[in-house]
Amino acid sequence: MTRAIVIAMLASAAWLAAAPAGAADPAAGKARYDTTCIACHGAAGISVAPIYPNVAGQKQEYLVSTLQQFRDGERPNPIMAPMAQGLSDTDIANLALYLSSLKP
Repeated sequence: MTRAIVIAMLASAAWLAAAPAGAADPAAGKARYDTTCIACHGAAGISVAPIYPNVAGQKQEYLVSTLQQFRDGERPNPIMAPMAQGLSDTDIANLALYLSSLKP
């Protein structure tokens, strides 16, 4: 029984270490979106021009990964790299949660 308790405690510690420090905030994501992204990606995440992708309803994990890649220079793009450069991990999590909640 002691072994089962130790295993359960280790599993709980691993889960807590992997969990984000705070939950993402969709309202903060919307505020950031409205000041940074709306000009190209549209008020409801539907692009205003064919050159820019729609972001409404995209999967949250995809948005996080893509924004981090733009920010970190792993996915070069002359338009998105400067836009993402100043985003923190929290900003990205907030944006991703907000955008994933929009109707495509």
